[in-house]
Amino acid sequence: MKRCNVIFLLVVIVWMATPQSREKEPLRLVQTISMPLVRGRIDHMAVDPEGERVFVAALGNHSLEILRMRTGQQMGRIEGLNEPQGVVYLPESNKIFVANGGDGTCKMFDGDTLQPITSINLSGDADNVRYDLSSKQLFVGYGDGGIAAVDATDGKRLGDIPLEGHPESFQLEKSGPRIFANVPKAGHVAVIDRSKRTVVAKWPLHGARANFPMALDEAHHRLFVGCRQPATVLVLDTTSGQAVIKLTIARDTDDLFYDEVHKRIYVSCGEGYINVFDQLDPDHYPAVAKIATATGARTSLFAPTLDRLYLAVPRRGNQPAQIQVYAVQK
Repeated sequence: MKRCNVIFLLVVIVWMATPQSREKEPLRLVQTISMPLVRGRIDHMAVDPEGERVFVAALGNHSLEILRMRTGQQMGRIEGLNEPQGVVYLPESNKIFVANGGDGTCKMFDGDTLQPITSINLSGDADNVRYDLSSKQLFVGYGDGGIAAVDATDGKRLGDIPLEGHPESFQLEKSGPRIFANVPKAGHVAVIDRSKRTVVAKWPLHGARANFPMALDEAHHRLFVGCRQPATVLVLDTTSGQAVIKLTIARDTDDLFYDEVHKRIYVSCGEGYINVFDQLDPDHYPAVAKIATATGARTSLFAPTLDRLYLAVPRRGNQPAQIQVYAVQK
């Protein structure tokens, strides 16, 4: 009897512990939005929380897909694009900007009618887009090495910042004028003064190459640089440019984000995983989860106001393209 009681108690303990352990998972899949008409690569995304919209740059489909957050229904589509890569939605003006890698344009659309307003012609491969609210300027990475400054009110090109190769992800300081830009061909992070539109420093990446995604923790002076060779995240000190720690991740990363509220890093990787790290302090980042997703699911978007991570899963065989939505667990 005593042995049976012990076994029973062990079963009860395991059963009670299981829900608690699930609650502690940093991300939980809460929704899957199917996109049956989308084929090919999917690139970056943007959200409109007030309008409950998700904008998806369907690069291989040459379209911008517009989805309703709660229901997953298709709300609209902008067709006839040329390999859309970066997308930004500006709620104050209700405008959508889409950067196109195929023809090097950054197009402005009305957020309600989805009609084109203007097009900014760059030299080619328009890619990542960032918005500076204080100056009402867009910054668009493009071509063999440049970031264009664009007036977000009328789409006029204000100037260019030359770089030593095509810029991948880049991040803007809020408390200062700097832009940190990944330049994989040159093997460094370019530090830019965006008010002067000049490069003020170049931080070489020792022991790592193919630096694509990037995130910024401005409060703690830390820059997170995702590299594919080898598969790592380098944590750099933004006061010196020196690496303070190297984190091992899955292969083929294309997006990473810093969650300021929950002090975490989320890294989406095309190998089929999301790596999650806790930030104990600016120099220590233990791995807390490696979440299985799908092969090729390397682009994502973290929406801090919604506590949601949106992951783009491309079409594979009979499985349609989809957006997986993960809720942040507190």
